[in-house]
Amino acid sequence: QVQIVESGGGLVQPGESLRLSCDASGISFSAYVRAWYRQRPGKQRESVATITPRGSTNYARAVKGRFTISVDNATTTVYLQMSNLKPEDTAVYYCGAPGTAHWGQGTQVTVSS
Repeated sequence: QVQIVESGGGLVQPGESLRLSCDASGISFSAYVRAWYRQRPGKQRESVATITPRGSTNYARAVKGRFTISVDNATTTVYLQMSNLKPEDTAVYYCGAPGTAHWGQGTQVTVSS
């Protein structure tokens, strides 16, 4: 049974940082393109960052230079380091493998003063 679990969300002030983690079991997660998506209030789910099995990364324009996706190859945990957070980054953040049904339940990130 595939299980993907995100963690690390919370409430932060603008300008602060947060790191999200994504752990997968029951799947060779490292063999997939892995991604962080988010769904902001009243918006459709959108891609934030992706990383290929070979480590190539891609970012949405809105987060480029502020967010970093990475993988711990020893544990296959996928991270999203978010810096200089803005109120518009408030969303539920999801980790998973695009094009598959393998997604977590999401973790809430709220950026507010």
